[in-house]
Amino acid sequence: MISLPTKGEYNPFYQTYISQLEGQNILERISEQKAEIAALFNFISEEKSNTAYADGKWTIKEVLNHINDVERIFTYRALAIARGDTQSLPGMDQDGYQAAASNPARPLSSYLAEFEAIRSASILFFENLREEETLKEGTASENEVTVRALAAMTVGHAAHHIQIIKERYL
Repeated sequence: MISLPTKGEYNPFYQTYISQLEGQNILERISEQKAEIAALFNFISEEKSNTAYADGKWTIKEVLNHINDVERIFTYRALAIARGDTQSLPGMDQDGYQAAASNPARPLSSYLAEFEAIRSASILFFENLREEETLKEGTASENEVTVRALAAMTVGHAAHHIQIIKERYL
């Protein structure tokens, strides 16, 4: 089991994501969420996946691509810190990543398959951490963060964007 982090274990910016998990078990939630997200995106048509809810906003496909990118980054940070890496880990420019990954011809099913593969790897990684590893602290994006905070951020970030898709796109 990975306990929810306390507020001092992450930058307050991430509270929006971590608050998505109040009263929940991170490891149970990360697995449940994989099936929920797959079901949601299997419901969305290819045509609908190319729409944005407003000018200048990402399409549904781009939101899923963003979820994939951020999950990779958060989990890499957790891996590096859990393994004792002491160097400061870089931040990311989400808009720059999105612009570099833009591929309107790529089907939604490909993004979803990528999500499922990334999430399967994340689940295996987080499930096999020892408690003392989850409490390790490092620096990412110029802020102190623990491995368990990164686990919570991974799940909470996806939940945050799924909520936006449901409220603004569907």
